[in-house]
Amino acid sequence: MTDELLKWRERFPILDKTVYLISHSLGAMPREVYDSMHDYAETWATRGVRAWAEGWWDMPVSIGDEVARIIGADPGQVVMHQNVSICQSLILSCFDPQPPRNKIVYSELNFPSVMYVYEAHAREGRLRIETVKSDDGITVPLERYMEAIDEETLLVPISHVLFKSAYLQDVRAIIERAHEVGAMVVLDAYQSAGTVPFSVRELNVDFAVGGSVKWLCGGPGAGYLYVRPDLQRKLEPRTTGWMAHEAPFAFEGGAIRYAPNITRFLHGSPSIPALYAARSGYRIINEIGVERIRAKSIRQTTRLIEMAEDAGFRVISPRNPNERGGTITVAVDHAASVTKELIRREFIVDYRPGAGVRISPHFYTKDEELDLVIREMRSIVDTRAYAEHETAGAAF
Repeated sequence: MTDELLKWRERFPILDKTVYLISHSLGAMPREVYDSMHDYAETWATRGVRAWAEGWWDMPVSIGDEVARIIGADPGQVVMHQNVSICQSLILSCFDPQPPRNKIVYSELNFPSVMYVYEAHAREGRLRIETVKSDDGITVPLERYMEAIDEETLLVPISHVLFKSAYLQDVRAIIERAHEVGAMVVLDAYQSAGTVPFSVRELNVDFAVGGSVKWLCGGPGAGYLYVRPDLQRKLEPRTTGWMAHEAPFAFEGGAIRYAPNITRFLHGSPSIPALYAARSGYRIINEIGVERIRAKSIRQTTRLIEMAEDAGFRVISPRNPNERGGTITVAVDHAASVTKELIRREFIVDYRPGAGVRISPHFYTKDEELDLVIREMRSIVDTRAYAEHETAGAAF
């Protein structure tokens, strides 16, 4: 079978020297980033302060429009920020939590950085947090979400795909339940955008956040925030700055006059170099199309599960592809040490405590690389077991 997506492989330099299976953590860098960063430096060097009026000022929105295509939003509905923690804080700053509607609902398998934001605000005593429990550390029962989300709920910050297990949550059902009781949902699409097709418009989600580090191959420092159009004129973030002003260059004193569009969800000056670096990855994802990426991802992750289990490993990611993102997590003894040795051998994966070795093929991954990584893991585990056996034997 011919894999048409491999024609993009040559655009990623690191793939020449490694088996790169860590796009869930840091996607491979497109070769075009070299040119993009040179463009940034050349623009700064030759245009100086004029660069702001010649494109820099608009980049949080113009680059956001590239992300909008990936997540099913329209132009003018996404703005760029440095990271998801800032986006979550900015969203929360739009509200004045008052009893009884002051409850935040999320699962214990949420990404910790998100929880840190809400826990920090909860210390002020105005927020209550209800954590939805998992029985297996892999999934979160939907019915528990439904029970937890009630008329006292303000926000539901949820991960589309759980970072440890790659469990793909039923976000549509959660969004519908939240709206039924007057709550809003913040969809963290960090682990889904670029590898799982979805549309924020069709989901009718209130907010969506994410970043470019992973499947979007955009590097660090380029997070994004989607705000549903009808909320753009209603909400007034307290986490704000001059880019959110209706007339930022009027330099008015006193309270801010918010811009009447998505730019009211900006704050201070943006990270221009990160935006230059990020756009090449977005354009490649849009060039290929997330539907095609997803089809290959399902095929390769299914194969990975089969090979891992044939090799005697336990997989803790869901078997059902409709419940799985783009990552496979393999539970092995001494997973941290196994991961370290794999990386030393140029098989780039990672490890998370309480989960195991995380492996993620992307559109640029060859099928034979899947065989190689499982074979290498088996070799490492067998060598370690043999060494431990020999050491134990020597004690007698």
